[in-house]
Amino acid sequence: MAKSTVSSAQVSLVARTTLIKISVFLCLLIGWQLLAMGLDSPDFPSFINTLAAFHYHASQGDLLNNVFITVTRVGISFTLAMLLGSVMGILMGARAWFNIITDSVLIILLNIPALVVIILSYIWIGLVEAAAITAVVINKIPTVAVMLREGARTTDPKLTELARVYNISWFRYLRYIYLPQLYPFLLAAARNGLSLIWKIVLVVELLGRSDGVGFALHSMFQFFDIAGILAYTMAFIAVVFLIELVCFKPFDKRVQRGR
Repeated sequence: MAKSTVSSAQVSLVARTTLIKISVFLCLLIGWQLLAMGLDSPDFPSFINTLAAFHYHASQGDLLNNVFITVTRVGISFTLAMLLGSVMGILMGARAWFNIITDSVLIILLNIPALVVIILSYIWIGLVEAAAITAVVINKIPTVAVMLREGARTTDPKLTELARVYNISWFRYLRYIYLPQLYPFLLAAARNGLSLIWKIVLVVELLGRSDGVGFALHSMFQFFDIAGILAYTMAFIAVVFLIELVCFKPFDKRVQRGR
């Protein structure tokens, strides 16, 4: 009976939270529409006009194709940056000698402007896909490494000693003891990394690619197609919410259960 009551309370809380989020979102859309109607300016299209532009670009234009191309670039760059940055950060946090060797390099990478890395990648590698991916990965690795380094420094040494006493295999130690302590840092690095990679990929596409959302936004800017720019932004936001719902929310629940 108690479990049923707790479950009902949790469902009710989730329902209320969802209702609040939807209400806030609807209020923003209504506010956008009313403000656009009040201003009555071509430089600030209404939500309805933007929705019409979205339908046009999705059905008659290249919106879906450009979004797919950009999402593919983001996915590849995100995966590589998370893997390389996590390994680097964990090693820096777990091995003092490795941290001493790589700390200066990490500081340099953190402070080099993303635009410089993008331009140099295109100059040295060429205006090819590999240069675009390389530029994004190099810009993201340092931030992942910093977060995972701090996470590795906070792991409990007593749990490591316990694993040694009970002769737990390396794989089981990594899976059940070590990595779960890093999950909150991995989640933070992933969320922060995805938001950063989106922005960098658009700059990469604007400067050196002939497709993708960044290229499309640049073309619309030249023609002052503000409704089209906002339509692409809507598609962009929809993809981000989908990734959050499918990938990050389940992982976040797992982290909370672990706590």
